[in-house]
Amino acid sequence: MVDGESGKVTIRVPKDLYEKIEEKISGTSFSSVEEYVVSKLESEFPTEPVYTKEEEELIRERLRKLGYIE
Repeated sequence: MVDGESGKVTIRVPKDLYEKIEEKISGTSFSSVEEYVVSKLESEFPTEPVYTKEEEELIRERLRKLGYIE
């Protein structure tokens, strides 16, 4: 199910798994199971950086100077 306002979707997990996560994060900086799961998913699927044309050229120039590309 997609919530158009928040841009989030609902994922269903087995109750026993949810309870294990709740127990695991008890006393940590995570305020909810959702926050913990999102953190783990972001670690597993990081977003790729988006570079401007100028940044790409700067990167290419640095690689040329280091001898990695011609």
